[in-house]
Amino acid sequence: MLKKLSELEKTARLLEPSALERQDLVTRTMDYAHDFLERVYTDHAFLPDSGQKKIFEAEFPENPTPYADLLNLIGKEVDTPGLNPASPGHLAYIPGGGLVHSAFGDFLADIANRYAGIHFASPGAVEMENMLCKWMCNMVGYGEGSGGTLTSGGSIANLAAIVTARDAMGIRSRDIDQSVIYMTAQVHHCVDKAIRIAGLGEAIVRHVPMDERFRMNVEALDAQIKQDKAAGLRPWLVVASTGTTDTGAVDPMDRIADVCEAHHLWLHADAAYGGFFLLCEEGQAVIKGLERTNSVEVDPHKGLFLPYGTGAVLVRDQRKLAASHYYQANYMQDAYRAPAAISPADISPELTRHFRGLRLWIPLKVHGMAPFRAALAEKIWLCRYFYEQIQLIPGMEVGPAPELSVCIYRYRPQNGDINAFNDALVQSIHNDGRVFLSSTRLNGDIWIRLAVLSFRTHLNTIELALQMLKENILKLED
Repeated sequence: MLKKLSELEKTARLLEPSALERQDLVTRTMDYAHDFLERVYTDHAFLPDSGQKKIFEAEFPENPTPYADLLNLIGKEVDTPGLNPASPGHLAYIPGGGLVHSAFGDFLADIANRYAGIHFASPGAVEMENMLCKWMCNMVGYGEGSGGTLTSGGSIANLAAIVTARDAMGIRSRDIDQSVIYMTAQVHHCVDKAIRIAGLGEAIVRHVPMDERFRMNVEALDAQIKQDKAAGLRPWLVVASTGTTDTGAVDPMDRIADVCEAHHLWLHADAAYGGFFLLCEEGQAVIKGLERTNSVEVDPHKGLFLPYGTGAVLVRDQRKLAASHYYQANYMQDAYRAPAAISPADISPELTRHFRGLRLWIPLKVHGMAPFRAALAEKIWLCRYFYEQIQLIPGMEVGPAPELSVCIYRYRPQNGDINAFNDALVQSIHNDGRVFLSSTRLNGDIWIRLAVLSFRTHLNTIELALQMLKENILKLED
């Protein structure tokens, strides 16, 4: 047996690189990263997929593959085709981030591999994440007793909020088919998914009419709630948006809160895209009333420019979050003897989770808040500039003036179908690839979107997008 263990140990120890091997890995990895970042402002924002990839052809071998060969494959077949979220030309959907200091935070977190689920296991990691959530609670205006947790993104954060609302409002299985949820058709689709996952698929979902700016019509909301109450139904949840994906619309939260308080409904705000604009004066002028919500979801991988995989759910009364997500396990009895402290595992659907806080804490500390505030304000002004300039193109039609950094527009061709032309225009932009724009469909009509949120997007990229639109319109009109 000892001989067998010795043989296995010799092979198993290959998983631990030597100091020289680690240095070589770091050097090669950093060279790759340096090259990527040196080209990020000039590489295309989008390249069509060429098809079959060699990287997936072979099975995993018994013998090692040179790291340099793997980096070459990653560069060619992973980091080249498709949409480049790190590009300043990523002007579609809601752009992600990718701050360099966040990558180092992830590296350090992964090396130490701290378990950030339980305070007993890693008090420093947990207290850092709790502090970050408290900072975000202060940003939205929540007071004492509020709290939250970092999540993998908006989907899990919205799910946690809806489960918390369900339990806090006393919705039981026997009540579901008589329970009513209110939202607009512009609410992000992850909310619909969260409703189903939370066991509320048989609840009544009312899509509240919107005003001309795609914001929730508060009078219609109030009237519908009264009508449902009169019919013996049980209204309990309103989901509002602080920056919709399609149009960037910001629902009038203060007035919605008035209605929710009058009818004793839970108000949840999906502020994944718009929430962090509260850090700049331009955003504060638009976003009002978040402090009156019961829960809110924000995404640091949007408004704080972090890598994908960073969301947060915040609740005005953290006890309600804990009531829905707490757990106990016999094998964790040692942890329960430690001093009482809020642990992410107690207030989140996740148990095993990595240390997300470092990717957020390091950039905020290294840069300070001023560059983040400036970048967010810049994105608002860039969208306003684009909205102003796009109207100078003959035949261009625009949607509502942007409230934050998303706007919609479309071209009315001299001849032919409007939808077909705009679809062809978007495809032409994609084929070029220097910037990437996306389209959406509103009331059956195709509109093109501009979404400005990458920290790398500046005026020169917006000018390029305007130029490309002009050139491709002329080409398609010929």
